[in-house]
Amino acid sequence: MTKKVFNFCAGPAMLPQPVMQLAQQQLVNWNDMGVSVMEISHRSKDYIAVAEQAEKDLRDLMGISEDYSVLFMHGGGRGQFAAVPMNLLGAGEEADYVLTGSWSKSAFTEGQKYGQINLAADTYVNDAGERSVLPFEQWQLSDKAQYVHYCPNETVDGVEFNYIPEVDKPLVADMSSCILSQEIDVSKFGIIYAGAQKNIGPSGLAIAIVRKDLIGKANGFTPSIYDYAVQAQNDSMFNTPPTYAWYLAGLVFKWLKEQGGVAAVQKINEQKAAHLYNFIDSSEFYSNQVAKQYRSKMNVPFMLKDEALNAKFLAQSEQAGLLALKGHRSVGGMRASIYNAMPLEGVETLVNFMQDFAQKNG
Repeated sequence: MTKKVFNFCAGPAMLPQPVMQLAQQQLVNWNDMGVSVMEISHRSKDYIAVAEQAEKDLRDLMGISEDYSVLFMHGGGRGQFAAVPMNLLGAGEEADYVLTGSWSKSAFTEGQKYGQINLAADTYVNDAGERSVLPFEQWQLSDKAQYVHYCPNETVDGVEFNYIPEVDKPLVADMSSCILSQEIDVSKFGIIYAGAQKNIGPSGLAIAIVRKDLIGKANGFTPSIYDYAVQAQNDSMFNTPPTYAWYLAGLVFKWLKEQGGVAAVQKINEQKAAHLYNFIDSSEFYSNQVAKQYRSKMNVPFMLKDEALNAKFLAQSEQAGLLALKGHRSVGGMRASIYNAMPLEGVETLVNFMQDFAQKNG
C-alpha cells in the first residue's frame, strides 16, 4: 500500500486530490476528443469554453464585479512585480510600498526600475522579540503616490495582515499566498494579483484582477503580454496562454465551489492554523516568532529549541510522509504551508509527529 503523504511545500504547492485524479483521467482523452486539453488550440471553441467557465467561477467565488477585468497571464507573481508599475506609473510618478517580508521587498526592488518607489512602512521586532506590522497610523504615505502596494500574506516570513488598509489611492495587493483562502471585499482594491502555484493551480500562471479605470495607462515600453489593456482586449489570449495551468485552475475553482465556496474553506483554514499554532504555543520545544495578531494562516514558520536537531527533524518527518517542512533559507527553521488543498488530517498528523519528536528529543 502506498504511504499517505502530506505535502507542506510553500509553492509549487499541493493540489486537491480530486482535481489531480480528474486531470489524470482526462490527460490523454479530454472531452472524448482523443487528445489532451494541452494539445488543442487556445482559440478553439472547446478551450474558450474552459477559459470562460474558469473566469466565471473565479468571479463567483470572490464576488468580482464587472467593474474589474480578470486576466490570466504569464510570469507568475514576479511578472506582476513589473507589470503593476509599468501599467500604473507614468514618467516621474511615484508609488508607496509596504514591506512585510521577502516578497514585498522583491516587489519594492523591482518597482524601482520603473518609477519612484517610496518605503511607506516595514515590519519591526516588538518588545517580545516578535516580528510585527507597523501600525497603520505610522505609515509614511505620500500624497503624490499613484497607488499603495502591499502583500497581505508573506509566504516566507509568515506575516499576515488582519485588516485591509483604508487608503485614498488604488490599493494593490499581492495575494499569491492567500487568494481564495478567506472572504475579502474585492471592491476595496485597485488590483489584486496572484501567482497560481499556491492556492490556484500549477506554476507559470498569474491572475490579475484589475479595476477597469486603471487599464489603459501603460508606459510605451511595457511589453504587450504585460499590458493590462492588451490582455483585456484579447481576453487574455493576445498570445498563447499557459493553457494547461488555466485548465487546472478551472478545476480547482470548481472544487472550491463543491466545498461550499470561500466561506466554507475559510472556516477549515482557521481550524487548521489554530490547531498548529496552539500546539506550538503550548510547547517548550517549538516556537513561532511572529506577533499573534499578524500570524499567517497559510504559512506557519516555526523553530526547534535546539537547531542542531533540524536535520533529524526533517529526515524523520519525511519518512513519516510529511514533506517539504524546511524553512526558507533566509529565515531558517521549519515552515508548514497549509493552503486550501491541505486537509485538516494533514495538520493533525503533523502535530502528532511534532509532539512525538519533542518527547523523544527534548
